[in-house]
Amino acid sequence: MQTVRLYDPFAGTGLDGLLRGMCKPVQAAADSAIAIKVDVTEADNAYVVHAEIPGVNRDDIHVTIEGNQVTIAAEVKKPVQANGGEAKQGDRVLRSERYYGAAYRSFVLPAELDETASEARYQNGVLELKLAKKAALAGRKLTIQ
Repeated sequence: MQTVRLYDPFAGTGLDGLLRGMCKPVQAAADSAIAIKVDVTEADNAYVVHAEIPGVNRDDIHVTIEGNQVTIAAEVKKPVQANGGEAKQGDRVLRSERYYGAAYRSFVLPAELDETASEARYQNGVLELKLAKKAALAGRKLTIQ
């Protein structure tokens, strides 16, 4: 004996979820910080780091070097709207997906870094760091008495 099933042409297509999603506001988690994505390459005497930090002013990026640890911190500020100010009172935000707040990334490299010989450049949303390696100290031979 066969079972009779109700046929729903929209079941499994995701259309129902799409329609429901359009009717309620999108709310991002306020505590979630963005992760700065980095590419690190190694040359003979330096590391080259490319970090994606779009929409940030150069003055709002801070890089610190402590030994072989590199920390990149940035403040993503909410942009001024096209009409020259914030949203007017009574205006309704229909969708807000962009992140505003602090962005942070810290990582450790295999060799000690020379912060005085390192360079940083920010262009088109990409921070480029050229991190010079510290020269290896020559070993000292101990005399046995």
